[in-house]
Amino acid sequence: MTDLTRFTAAQLAAMLGAQEVSSQEVTRAHLDRIAEVDDDIHAFLFVDAERALDTALQIDNRRSAGETLHPLAGVPVAVKDVFCYTGTPTTCASKILQGWYPPYNATVVQRLLDAGMVILGKTNMDEFAMGSSTENSAFGPTRNPWDLTRIPGGSGGGSAASLAGFEAPLAIGSDTGGSIRQPAAVTGTVGTKPTYGGSSRYGLIAMASSLDTPGPCARNVLDAALLHAVISGYDPQDSTSINAAPADVVTAARSSDVRGMKIGIVKELSGEGYSEGVEARFNEAVELLASAGAEVIEVSCPHFPAALGAYYLIMPSEVSSNLARFDAMRYGLRVGDDQVNSAEQVMRLTRDAGLGAEVKRRIILGTYALSSGYYDAYYGSAQKVRTLIIQDFAQAFSQVDVLVSPTTPTTAFPLGERLDDPMAMYMADLCTIPSNLAGNCAASFPAGLAPDDGLPVGIQVMAPVMCDDRLYRVGSALERLLEASWGSPLLAQLDKEQR
Repeated sequence: MTDLTRFTAAQLAAMLGAQEVSSQEVTRAHLDRIAEVDDDIHAFLFVDAERALDTALQIDNRRSAGETLHPLAGVPVAVKDVFCYTGTPTTCASKILQGWYPPYNATVVQRLLDAGMVILGKTNMDEFAMGSSTENSAFGPTRNPWDLTRIPGGSGGGSAASLAGFEAPLAIGSDTGGSIRQPAAVTGTVGTKPTYGGSSRYGLIAMASSLDTPGPCARNVLDAALLHAVISGYDPQDSTSINAAPADVVTAARSSDVRGMKIGIVKELSGEGYSEGVEARFNEAVELLASAGAEVIEVSCPHFPAALGAYYLIMPSEVSSNLARFDAMRYGLRVGDDQVNSAEQVMRLTRDAGLGAEVKRRIILGTYALSSGYYDAYYGSAQKVRTLIIQDFAQAFSQVDVLVSPTTPTTAFPLGERLDDPMAMYMADLCTIPSNLAGNCAASFPAGLAPDDGLPVGIQVMAPVMCDDRLYRVGSALERLLEASWGSPLLAQLDKEQR
């Protein structure tokens, strides 16, 4: 049989449903692939092999007994290590949580389990989701399967790399400022940030509560939609969850019809700072959509250039509040508890030893922005900019159905290149941040390889709140058009190199 790790999730689901292959066989194939390549890629922090195989056996037995199962039952999935999953260490790639096992499952994780999906393990990430390169992990960086000297994006680089490395057919990420979409762009995969509140944050260890959004990662549009459908929907345990029926993303992903759609190119998300290769592939993708019957219009969102500055005040402020819980008093790492140091000294020693440089930077920045005398000048002003960005989106969506832009200004940069330059690192999220501030949905789809360095380029599609189906309608059409011109999926080119 053809290597099972090369099939799409939809293909695997069909084969499993027809009992042409067992979930145990599929799971073993992916575990073997992880063992083969992950020493080089380092997509995973923890591989839950024994439990994965046990879950696969249970699914096979239930299917053999004639039980009606979810279409994705038995399909493997990787989960970013920011989601609580009982029985596995959940560390957020931080020393301060090393060895911590949560007492409950995140809602997203529970929905995967309820669907009968097989969780392979937990993927690497920037510590507490703070970063754009997965180099800030306390347990070492993840590498981009397209070029092991390059970053796989961040903070969810582990989830994206597991897909591009054929270690998992599906993965779960979280997106606070682009942490699903930016890794998708630089690894040639698909990543979606659902509407804020459309997927539950319960059990997602918070970085910035008004921004964090769980979402699907996949190798193609239909697979992303299938996973999106599993994890979305109202959750009474999440106070920000939207109590409304989610959009039918799976039907949209099967549509591939953009005739009559109005697609807006955001004028402010191009020009200086964007590489020629990225802009070339983006423009080609837009031309293909126009050739398929979409109407392309340039729109202006004048406050988008201020989004980066607003985000890096709002997000650190929420980080300062959320990470105060890691105080050595309740769980996690505890340093200096020798009956000599005071509780305050133990807390200081623990946070110094357990938190990395980027996390400390953002805590300090956020604490300063929230301090007396500066709150209105910094945090308050940033929230006003956030309102202006929401208004920009509303104005734009009154003219068009979706907005498009490059997902990232550049392709994957070399490991270590921006570690000592935080501002350069933050610029990687220039295009993705506005949708987090506004709460609308957005996704990144492969747009080809840049002509200058041969690395993947992503196109970002943004849609109004609760219109997630529009993302998949455009993504599906674009995928069909591009693959017709390439002759195969983009990742097939990487697969030839890996073989």
